[in-house]
Amino acid sequence: MTDRATALRRLNEAVIACRRCPRLVKHREAAGANPPKRYRGETYWSRPLPGFGDPDARVLLVGLAPAANGGNRTGRMFTGDESGNWLFEALHAAGFASQPTSARRDDGLALTDAWITAAAHCAPPGNKPTREELARCQPFLLAELRALTRVKVVVALGRIGWENYLRARTALGWPPPLARPAFGHGSLTKFADGTTLIASYHPSQQNTFTGKLTKPMLRSIFVKARKLSEVTRRDRREGGGARRPSA
Repeated sequence: MTDRATALRRLNEAVIACRRCPRLVKHREAAGANPPKRYRGETYWSRPLPGFGDPDARVLLVGLAPAANGGNRTGRMFTGDESGNWLFEALHAAGFASQPTSARRDDGLALTDAWITAAAHCAPPGNKPTREELARCQPFLLAELRALTRVKVVVALGRIGWENYLRARTALGWPPPLARPAFGHGSLTKFADGTTLIASYHPSQQNTFTGKLTKPMLRSIFVKARKLSEVTRRDRREGGGARRPSA
């Protein structure tokens, strides 16, 4: 097991054991104790969700938080709900996922060159973690960023994921953006260490049902991430590009 994989495994064990936010603990456990009719009889995960994927990833996805009857039920990010179906179809089309669906933790899905995490690791009421809850969860994101040393492209799924990635970089003392960042679907923010942040609308049903986000729009994000990650790999082989601080 590589140093990256070992660090991420230990981090995920700490994430799963976390009970720092009483409101979120109560909500995630209540969702499992009183599920909707379609999920009655299932055993819910009802714990914080760890990140998952390829420890050697060059592409990192940062989402908002697990869904009460999606990831909180299945125990894996973006698994068991319609948001996950949209996301993994796009990841599969771009070559990052082994299959286009994500139904269960044990469904055989594997990620290549991508890692998925979230700003909050517990399902929040109304899909809205508080600022304090996000702050309590930030140390997990900081630890992931330190461990994922090969990442050069970050895809932020939604404004909260985007904002929290930027805050995390500041907390780590990493180089600031080369230009003022602005959130918008497909917008790019570049950093002096060679990292590129891509903004995407979140594949929530609120966005997909209304047409704010379409499947071609989401697929285009990961096609762009693939191209950018290939460029950074070529630059690394040729000895170019700035290095990220080790802090």
